[in-house]
Amino acid sequence: MKLTFSPEDEAFRNQIAGWLRNNLVGEFAELKFRGGPGDEHMFPEERKRWEQKLAEGGWTCVGWPEAYGGRGLSIEQQVIFFEEYARAGAPGRMGHIGEGLAGPTIIAFGSEAQKEKYLPGIVAGTELWCQGYSEPNAGSDLANVQTRASLEDGKWRIHGQKVWTSLAHESDWCFVIARTEPGSKAHKGLGFFLVSMHQPGVTVRPIEQLTGTSEFNEVFFDGAVAEDIVGAPGEGWAVAMGLLGFERGVSTLGQQMQFQNELDEIIRLARANGAARNPGIRQRIAEAHTGLRLMRYNAMRMLSSSQDGQADSSALVYKLHWASWHRNLGALAMDVLGPEAELIDDAPYELSRLQSLFLFTRSDTIYGGTNQIQRNIIAERGLGMPKEPKGR
Repeated sequence: MKLTFSPEDEAFRNQIAGWLRNNLVGEFAELKFRGGPGDEHMFPEERKRWEQKLAEGGWTCVGWPEAYGGRGLSIEQQVIFFEEYARAGAPGRMGHIGEGLAGPTIIAFGSEAQKEKYLPGIVAGTELWCQGYSEPNAGSDLANVQTRASLEDGKWRIHGQKVWTSLAHESDWCFVIARTEPGSKAHKGLGFFLVSMHQPGVTVRPIEQLTGTSEFNEVFFDGAVAEDIVGAPGEGWAVAMGLLGFERGVSTLGQQMQFQNELDEIIRLARANGAARNPGIRQRIAEAHTGLRLMRYNAMRMLSSSQDGQADSSALVYKLHWASWHRNLGALAMDVLGPEAELIDDAPYELSRLQSLFLFTRSDTIYGGTNQIQRNIIAERGLGMPKEPKGR
């Protein structure tokens, strides 16, 4: 497990830190520490302009090969980029689904024509993506997808519904898992489609969250045309699983820096309002610090054993760990706030940063695979235990 960086890496750290310091000013200054979990609805237009500012500096898609518009950075330098991005308080990325999921998947599985068509817009920060995986009856059980794709007049048309689709209302494209073979079940007979969000047959409806915001949506496809299919019909499951591998990549270190920012705010508040004098609170802060360090060491371990920036089997524990840790951090924030946790000053009655954190972290152990599903994955894939019995 590699925990240190070379002098060249540290010089790179100074470079990206300096660029962020010089550019998170003016119209972008108000974006600092905004757009994260529970706050994704804030400043969407300004954050879109920030994506293009990043692109002008060459700071989008930093881990992509240079041939596709990236910087081709090493794993170590990608880690540094994400760490410094979060350390600077740079805003939540509007383009992260395209940069971290759609793009790498097209690079790995797409045709050259598809790479030429879709990758430049992601690199330039001008085309945003969303993910069409979950459905009302296919959340953690992705293999239960019912959305279908039918070949009509030489075009693939999508019929069905997706749900919990983050930033669908701001996106230009969606990658959609749909059934290409009528009557197929589980992981068989699926296709991985690229669908424009700007066409007839696509309806986006916001879902109001516990925080009162609507970062994610229902998306209805009523004969919408798919521009492309990645891979062949029936190969969608393999492409979809490849994409999920990218989700556990180097950006996890940046996520941890965001967690550190939240923990630092809680510690600052505990010192200011006297909560830090409570032995129980001090113990929980110490446990939060320890858990975050363990999270970092595990992430470094899983990335150090990789040759391409993708996580190995040690990543199986990562989602369960960070989701449970973050949920507990939200509860800690409320206890540090004390009675103020239940108060909102006056109209328009906006939640504070820590109140939003607490409410949003209720969902961390559900989305992206529930804790129960994550434990099954660890048991079956990591430990080789018998699979959970299924009803007939």
